[in-house]
Amino acid sequence: MTDMARDWPTEAETLLDDLVTLRRAIHREPELGLQNPKTLAKIKDALAGLPLELREGPSTTGLVAILRGPANGRTVLLRGDMDALPLVEDTGLDFTSETSGAMHACGHDTHVAMLVGAAKLLCAARERLAGTVMFMFQPGEEGHHGARFMLEDGLLDPLPDAAFALHIMPNAPHGVFAGRAGPLLASSDVLQITVKGAGGHASMPQDAIDPIPVACEIVTAIQTMVTRRVSVFDPAVVTVAKIAAGTTYNIIPETAEMLGTIRTLSPHCRAMVAQELKRLAPAIAEAHGCTAEVDIEEGFPVTICDSRAVAFGQSVVESTFGEAAWLTMDNPVMGAEDFSYVLEKVPGAMFWLGASEAGSDWRSCCGLHSNRMVLDEKVMARGAALHAALAERFLSEGFG
Repeated sequence: MTDMARDWPTEAETLLDDLVTLRRAIHREPELGLQNPKTLAKIKDALAGLPLELREGPSTTGLVAILRGPANGRTVLLRGDMDALPLVEDTGLDFTSETSGAMHACGHDTHVAMLVGAAKLLCAARERLAGTVMFMFQPGEEGHHGARFMLEDGLLDPLPDAAFALHIMPNAPHGVFAGRAGPLLASSDVLQITVKGAGGHASMPQDAIDPIPVACEIVTAIQTMVTRRVSVFDPAVVTVAKIAAGTTYNIIPETAEMLGTIRTLSPHCRAMVAQELKRLAPAIAEAHGCTAEVDIEEGFPVTICDSRAVAFGQSVVESTFGEAAWLTMDNPVMGAEDFSYVLEKVPGAMFWLGASEAGSDWRSCCGLHSNRMVLDEKVMARGAALHAALAERFLSEGFG
């Protein structure tokens, strides 16, 4: 085996038992939000003794571990997120969550384990690295802007030359990596609309101003706005997922509150949809003698993958695992990711890793954010190997 033909998959397989143990320990004690001290302690224990510089910041329990090779060349970042979701687990696993109301239902426990595995692989190969690797262990991905806080804390300074992340997908073909150039995931904003009318007796609506039918009309108008104002080539999804109004059967309430989400695939569409919503809802409300307040809380930006990074990733996957291990996605996913904050500043890409049980019908598997989500832990060796292969090759060749 030549120096440039390291067998990362075989080396990663030797770590699989340790990765499974770490993943299950994290799975038993899931933590939410920006503060994940138990998970951080497990990561530090797993990295103990490795030639790494550790950085921590004031805003989160995020950790950046830095591996410096003998050459002062490029820097590449590999990222794994740490936090869990507010769910009650219903998997029946013998390492099920022991934390009430929290579960690793998005695979972040596997992301941590794969990144630890990559750190061990690359530390063992330190003398042949043509630059520096940054391992970014990030909390607060599930809506808490953890990546943005770690950037603001300066933990990634100076910024790397490229950045990569892996995300498991339990209902995708086992062991297959997938990606696409351009938008991979959508922006995610929270929409709140409050319609205010005038309360009264339900039997005498003429003496009140009922906000409920107005809210319903606004919901319908939003769907019309999306289909008639938004280009099909730069799409948006606006879903009103909750309407709350009233206290009982015979009282017309004063207000009706609506809560939903806005997903777009470009900054232009994101801004246009917000502008349209702020025009549409108050105008409809006014036509019925009501008022409407529209509040939009900006969430994650669009996750945009650099075309060079995606082509590079495909090449690394195919040379490491074979051509059948790569799938180019036709369409983005309308979920959201705060790795987008990193990709706004650094060229890079996120790739999916299919984690369905080998030989199973992956289409029938529970998806991300299900409290019954399970996955095949064997793919973690594959993920660790790809992390290592991406880092080593980028440091020696760049995007080529």
